[in-house]
Amino acid sequence: MLHRGQESTDGTGGGELTVPMAWLYAEYIADELLRTGDLMPPTSFEFRAGRDALALTVFLSDTDGELSGIRVVTQLETWLSLTAYDQPWQGWVHERLAQLASRAAASAAPDPDLRLAEAAWRWLRETELLAPDLNAVPGGGVPVGEDEGPKVWTPAWQLGLPLGHLAIHLF
Repeated sequence: MLHRGQESTDGTGGGELTVPMAWLYAEYIADELLRTGDLMPPTSFEFRAGRDALALTVFLSDTDGELSGIRVVTQLETWLSLTAYDQPWQGWVHERLAQLASRAAASAAPDPDLRLAEAAWRWLRETELLAPDLNAVPGGGVPVGEDEGPKVWTPAWQLGLPLGHLAIHLF
């Protein structure tokens, strides 16, 4: 079984290039869930936001470092509860990343999985996407098309998280 931060290209773990298998596996799971849900074109920024939010959820919920050995079906309920609308997902991500960074600093070993997770979180926080304003009443009650109503700039994680949650439901 592969463990976070211990895998290498030849399996020896002897200082060679470390491959971020846990993050890549989390990203693969997220990608497959979103593609199965067929909610957004895979080339869109919205898809990337959903994939990164889901990948962070999958990666950070792996508290035992056994991500490569998990069965997706057994984790769906956990991921659904973490991505639910009323949950403090953003705070949870920040807390779990801080815990992993603290462990990595204590071990003095670089953690490529953590670096990729931190990069995804940075992108989700710092990138804003133009999305429909769900709080606006368009046209004084006159129905409008999806592309016609008011739009607002929204942090990518706020758009990606509900997409990821819906993709899990559709799986």
